[in-house]
This record gives sequence, structure tokens and C-alpha cells, in this order.
Amino acid sequence: MSTLAPLRLLREPWNASEGNQSNATAGAGSAWCQGVDIPNELFLALGLVSLVENLLVVAAILKNRNLHSPTYYFICCLAVSDMLVSISNLAETSFLLLLEHGALVVRASVVRHMDNVIDLLICSSVVSSLSFLGVIAVDRYITIFYALRYHSIMTLQRAVVTMASVWLASTVSSTVFVTYYRNNAILLCLIGFFLFMLVLMLVLYIHMFALARHHLRSISSQQKQPTVYRSSSLKGAVTLTILLGVFFICWGPFFFHLILIVTCPTNPFCTCFFSYFNLFHILIICNSVIDPLIYAFRSRELRRTLREVILCSW
Repeated sequence: MSTLAPLRLLREPWNASEGNQSNATAGAGSAWCQGVDIPNELFLALGLVSLVENLLVVAAILKNRNLHSPTYYFICCLAVSDMLVSISNLAETSFLLLLEHGALVVRASVVRHMDNVIDLLICSSVVSSLSFLGVIAVDRYITIFYALRYHSIMTLQRAVVTMASVWLASTVSSTVFVTYYRNNAILLCLIGFFLFMLVLMLVLYIHMFALARHHLRSISSQQKQPTVYRSSSLKGAVTLTILLGVFFICWGPFFFHLILIVTCPTNPFCTCFFSYFNLFHILIICNSVIDPLIYAFRSRELRRTLREVILCSW
């Protein structure tokens, strides 16, 4: 994508002089440093798929009263956060296609304003997505280790306060980031937040995985044929592995891109890496497509409600 690029403020390092940047680009001018040419139609298609999937999840949770619980409210918020990615992507791609085909002529000031709005939406979705991924991990941790006290710990009031706090923090932080994006301290805060959420989820999921193995060994020592329990434990372990794997694969390259902007803005290798920004953006959109499959569609109750929603049996 070109001209109006998502998070254009992160595509290129701003702390490198123009001369040094051009020299680095010339030094890294081999074929593999030219980036990946991704058609706008692919962004549009993925954005539509993600939007439809997450809309279905939100509609299903709102429809079924059995899903009106803190856990599913967090999943609903994650779906809304992913929808922000889809909406910003659809708006940008549609805008680009209209410009490329000459169907729309706008002033440069309008393009800059559109850039700022899209940057704000994407930054907000980044922070809120990471936050709700962490909230869901904590919620599942409480469900497993404090099952008997879960409803007293995670009350509806606390869940509402948590959701409101995440959205407020996401809006404020994204506004600050878009306004002061040239300050390395702001970028380092975003990187630090990503690493903190990654470590938090990793620690929680490893602890949960260890508990599953402990239960499996206890059952194996007491029963001769623990087939059902073994299957359940292994399924839970595989799910947690998928969650972390998809999260790291989809978000890792983007945040590594941010780290390189701070640490080596003029290095030839880093310059080559910057040219693949559109690929990293595709991975983030793919994460919005995959999230409903992992967090929502694995629930039997939610799957049943989704079928009702799709068949319009309200």
C-alpha cells in the first residue's frame, strides 16, 4: 500500500537524517530489500472477513443471555477491538482504491486528516487488543486456580470497571502516541507494554499448562484408563500453545519493527526490514481474523448461538 499508509508514522525511522537514510537505503538496495507488493484488494478482503467474523461474535454474545458473563464480555471487547482494525483498514483501502481509479479527488490536507484518524483507530486497537488479551488470560487463570471464588473475585461490577478502564486508557494513550510519535520515549512505552503483556501471558499460560500436567499425572496414578481426562488436559494445553503462538507470530514482527526504528534507523539490515511493513500489517489483520476462531468459536454455547444468528433465528 502506498500514499495513505496505515501507521505511516511508523513506516520509516524519524530519528535519522535524510542523507543518512538515503545512504542506508542505497546500501540495502538489493532485490530482497524492495519489500512485498501487496494488492489493496487483499487488504480489503481480509478486512471484510475480519469485520463479519467479529460482528457475528458480538451479535451472538448480545443475543444469548447464557453468555452474559465477564469472560464473554471480555471476548466481546476483544472482538470490538479487532473490528477497529478492520474498519480502519476498510476505510483506508477504499479511500486508496477510489484515489487510484480517479473516482475521488481530495486536497492534501484531507489526506493528512484521514491519516490521523486511521492512525488513531489503529493505535487504539493495538493497545486495547493487547490489553484484552491480557485480561482474558488473567480471567482464565482465575477460573482455573480460584474456581470456587471466581464469581466473588470477578464480579460484573469489576468486569465493567476493567473494560471501561481499558478503553479509556487505549483512547488516551493512542491520542498521546499519534500526537508525540516523534518522541522515542513514547515508542519505548509502546514496546515495553507489548513485552509486558507477552511475558504476563507467557507466565500465566505456563502455570496453567503445569497445572494441567499435574492433574493428568494425579489421574494417571489413580486410574488405569484416564482417556477422557488425558484428552481434556491435552486439548487445553494445545489451546494455550496456539494462543501464544498466533499472538507472537502476528504481532512480533510489527513490534520488532518498532524496536529497530529506535535502535538502528540507518543500518542497512534495518532499512531492509522497514520495507516489509505492509507484510507486518497483513499479519495484524490476520490476527483479527484468527482471534474469533480461537477465543470464541471453540465455545459450544457460542457456536450454537452463532448458527442461530447466521440463520436469522432471533
